[in-house]
Amino acid sequence: MRSHIVFSLWIAIAATACNRPPSDQHSYPVHGQVQSIDAPRKLVTLKHDEIKGFMPAMTMPYQVADPNVLTTLTPGDVVDSTLVVFSNGAHLTNFKKVGTAPLDAPPPEAPAPSASSGFELIKPGAPVPDASFVDQDGKKRTFSSFKGSPVVMTFIYTKCPLPTFCPLMDRHFATMQKTLKSEPALKAVHLVTVSFDPTVDTPPVLKKHAKELNADLTRWTFLTGDRDDIDQFAARFGVSVARALNDPRDITHNLRTVIVNPDGTLAKVYTGNDWSPEGVLADLRALASGD
Repeated sequence: MRSHIVFSLWIAIAATACNRPPSDQHSYPVHGQVQSIDAPRKLVTLKHDEIKGFMPAMTMPYQVADPNVLTTLTPGDVVDSTLVVFSNGAHLTNFKKVGTAPLDAPPPEAPAPSASSGFELIKPGAPVPDASFVDQDGKKRTFSSFKGSPVVMTFIYTKCPLPTFCPLMDRHFATMQKTLKSEPALKAVHLVTVSFDPTVDTPPVLKKHAKELNADLTRWTFLTGDRDDIDQFAARFGVSVARALNDPRDITHNLRTVIVNPDGTLAKVYTGNDWSPEGVLADLRALASGD
């Protein structure tokens, strides 16, 4: 099992799942090593081998179907399990401990971001730096072109396999879009989805993706561009992306969604997928009313 960058604690992502998954679920055998356990969130972080027919080897947190299993697991345990994926969620089940091994030593901590590096995290109230992109129609766009409207922005890639990661961000935005269309106080809000996989997510791919989501492109824009530029822009909001050199499908990432004020300053950052469309809409209403 090849080594991959492990999500640090501040990248931990809550996953959601249904107690009774629908009949169109798919199951995949998983072999990996337990890296950490988050019992309150019913999560186990697993460094696993390739899940054949579904996703490459990587390290990431998964929800467990039975939280009681977490009391039987310890970091370092090598386990076999089953990943169950359904329309709007995923979880691990059928755990079997098959061994134990020392955990890989964590990589040395990188220096704290600095202004000179261009990766300093933007604080609420600070201006969001401008950046150049290409939209789903192949037109050049700058982030400053959205100035004058409140913006809700998230970062995804269209080939993300787990329903509780990038696809959940898409579903949340699709849900918010319906309210934005019908609520006068929010009619100026613009949704922006930025892909950090520009090699695959070309403008035609994003245009097709937008159509599949029934996106109203007058209020929801999909952006791609130069990979390094996107990485630097996304990093300012706390987005971390790691790509395997020998497998372009292997993208390890966290999630960040942000609200940007009409004047181009940062209003709020949501970490992981631990947010709801209703919560973001409430924050947008407060922003619109000046509260």
